[in-house]
Amino acid sequence: MSDAPIGIFDSGVGGLSVWRQVVHHLPAESVVYLADQAHVPYGQRCASEIQHYCSAIAEQLLQLGCKAIVVACNTASAIALEPLRCAFPSVPILGLEPAVKPAVELTRSGVVGVMATPATFQGELYRATVGRWAGDVRVVEQVCIGLADLVEQGELEGERCDAVLRGFLQPMLQAGADTVVLGCTHYPFVIEAIRRLGGPSLAVLDPAPAVARHLGEVLGREGVLRAAAPDQRGDRHRFFTTGDAHRFDRAVARLVGASCRSEQLAWHNGQLRRA
Repeated sequence: MSDAPIGIFDSGVGGLSVWRQVVHHLPAESVVYLADQAHVPYGQRCASEIQHYCSAIAEQLLQLGCKAIVVACNTASAIALEPLRCAFPSVPILGLEPAVKPAVELTRSGVVGVMATPATFQGELYRATVGRWAGDVRVVEQVCIGLADLVEQGELEGERCDAVLRGFLQPMLQAGADTVVLGCTHYPFVIEAIRRLGGPSLAVLDPAPAVARHLGEVLGREGVLRAAAPDQRGDRHRFFTTGDAHRFDRAVARLVGASCRSEQLAWHNGQLRRA
């Protein structure tokens, strides 16, 4: 069981920001990554749709033999994480939540900004996180419609990207935020632009490294952490997409520097099948 792969999924390429951290922190592990690009982005879809997609994807990853699943999408985590855990109790399922706790510990101004999608802000997971950790700190919520689309299109820099980011950053900075939380896995791919536009005093938090470390702890507790010599690495990573495979392969190379030949999946009557 320890040699089985880890499953990671997102609506698109954003979850690759989590994939690269998992590969970095757990180099002996093999990973199956699934991008549901037929439905990207999830952030503007209704809860019932997202829950259905996530359930079908989890079933597919389990059929591929995955020993654990990471929901590498803040929107899907906010809406579908607990239903997935209830539906598949025999496998560890991890999700993402905005890094409000470390942001609250880090801020000096007492104002924290959170960049996320509408669905993430509306989810119970986000509300519970803010309620538990924010305390007296003011949390400024910034809906970032369209930013995930820019990342999907590979537009990570340039005048248009800067203009979009300035529009999102300005309200948070004007409110006094000195710390910004990235509440979508797509956003770390423009983190350098956010830091540049926000100025040297702005701290920008990406939760992906913490998720990868926590995954290692969970696998260790479950007794399924893959044992390997220090010079051994995961023997194979597999990639699947419900979108255009060639375009996805180019995005993987551009975003995380990995060479892959992704496998095509298609939706048929609400279920995933090989295309």
